[in-house]
Amino acid sequence: MCIGHMKKETDVESIMDRTGKETLVSDLNTHLKDAQTMVLGHYRGLTVGQMGELRTEMRKADGQVHVVKNRLLKIACKGTPFEHITDMMTGPTAIAFSSDPVAAAKITQAFADKNEAFEIIGGAMSEKRLETADVKALSSMPSLDELRSKMIGLLQAPATKIAVLTQAPATKVARVIAMKPEAA
Repeated sequence: MCIGHMKKETDVESIMDRTGKETLVSDLNTHLKDAQTMVLGHYRGLTVGQMGELRTEMRKADGQVHVVKNRLLKIACKGTPFEHITDMMTGPTAIAFSSDPVAAAKITQAFADKNEAFEIIGGAMSEKRLETADVKALSSMPSLDELRSKMIGLLQAPATKIAVLTQAPATKVARVIAMKPEAA
């Protein structure tokens, strides 16, 4: 066998058989249908450990990071909200996606800020195409969990104030009653 015709052992296509590829594409398609946001980035130059860090951070936010052959990724995007950005899938592409509309952008942007080798090339938020600057702008917005915390704080603040105000007169009356016997 000629060396030029040997496939790399790390090549996903040489490791997976047709059934494995079909399963990968099907699973990825299912996950992408549930995702709100997808961010695409070039990962050339990152170590396995660095990619592991990115994956760990995305898992904490109930998201995922995958490195898949662009041809398989384009097939997986069919029938999802991200089908319109397949033209961005060139070169060594990593995808990050989550059901939180902001998490994928926030985590990948923070990762790109720390790692020069990771370059965000764009993405999508449902049917809206996101360029690099759009992903950066989206990353500065609060996540769903942060928004929920703020809403709970806003809703609890009036109730706390009302409770303090309703207890204040009773406290004053109790002080007056307590002072009366001393004066007598």
